[in-house]
Order: sequence, then structure tokens, then C-alpha cells
Amino acid sequence: MSPAAHALKLGVRTYQYTLRPFIGAHCRFHPHCSAYAIEALSEHGALRGSALTARRILRCNPWNPGGYDPVPAAKNT
Repeated sequence: MSPAAHALKLGVRTYQYTLRPFIGAHCRFHPHCSAYAIEALSEHGALRGSALTARRILRCNPWNPGGYDPVPAAKNT
């Protein structure tokens, strides 16, 4: 995993342990958005993992029913 992906994962972990206890977990999806972000960054790297995470966060709104939404598998070429 790249140093950028590690740095982004550290940012997500920091959010999980500092802000999330005060804000609460209100994600409509399973796994919740921060767990999705960590998995996406681990599996896809910094660039694609960030794009997948941003797309997921934008879909986490009151008009989306939510549900089970796993990280897509990495394409091995």
C-alpha cells in the first residue's frame, strides 16, 4: 500500500476515534462509510479508493434507501 493510502487511512481512523463518537453513526449503508473508506483504500490504493469513498459518501443521503454496499473487488490485469 502506498504512503498516500496509509496517510488517508490514518485520517479516517482519526475521524473514527475523535469526531464520530460525538456525531454518531448515521450511515445508511453496511458497512458504514468510514469502514468502507478503510477497506477501499486498502484494496484499491489512494486514488481509486478515495474516488470510491467520495462516491459512497455522496450517496449516503436521506433520499437513498441504503443497504448492503460492499467495496468492489480489485481488477487484477
